[in-house]
Amino acid sequence: MLDASTRSERLFADHFVNLRAPHASDVIAAQLRETGLVTLDGLTTRQEVLSFASRLMSITPHPHGAPDGLTLIHNTGSHAHRAGFAGLGNGELLPHTERSGTPAPPRLILLVCLQPASAGGETLLADGRDVHARLVSENRAAAVALCQPRTAYFGAGAGHASQVFTVQADGQISIRLRQDGLARWSPIVQPYLPVLRSAITASHRRLRLRAGQGYLLDNHRWLHARTRFTGDRRLLRALGEPRFALPDGFTPCPTASVLSRTSGAV
Repeated sequence: MLDASTRSERLFADHFVNLRAPHASDVIAAQLRETGLVTLDGLTTRQEVLSFASRLMSITPHPHGAPDGLTLIHNTGSHAHRAGFAGLGNGELLPHTERSGTPAPPRLILLVCLQPASAGGETLLADGRDVHARLVSENRAAAVALCQPRTAYFGAGAGHASQVFTVQADGQISIRLRQDGLARWSPIVQPYLPVLRSAITASHRRLRLRAGQGYLLDNHRWLHARTRFTGDRRLLRALGEPRFALPDGFTPCPTASVLSRTSGAV
């Protein structure tokens, strides 16, 4: 059996794209359309991160971001106990999609490690396609309920009513989730939350980023999380809209194709 370090290295290698290879941007776009995830290396400065992000996406401002659009993700020492600010602490960060409480969450997330933690701080990734397939296979009622429109409310007073899975008109499925104090649930889906969490955990893949390494993912397909850490862990994040065609979400597994379509907003 592979140990955690080996599995992390394999995940990184399986999705790796050399940024300096010819036509790297085209390769990245194609891989995002296919798997929704790209791993990267060689981004060691803020300017390199910004330059790369600007090439692939139109950067979306974030309330915690700097004027250039990038957000420094680190333990500020003052945000950890505020709802919605867990990312700026050093505790566990549960699987989620970014900006779930907005009407139109950004399509892409770029996260680059400037300095890893002394201990912990590993990234946990879960492909929404795998999560959805597990639900359809193991608890179809849960999969159906979690597609029902307006069964979740994410965010504070100015949040957004939606659902975990949204089935688009073309059959693609997108995912939206948060699991902190700013998530509220309809009685329709409340009984299925443990099943959802179990499916996410079963789909987890662990990634340990070194300095200069990062990942680019489809925020409408992948969930990301973080383990508790110690030390001065620092990462840069960019959110934005792709400068290339990218279908919304993922193509469901064949066994899920007969699920009824919903009309909820992404």
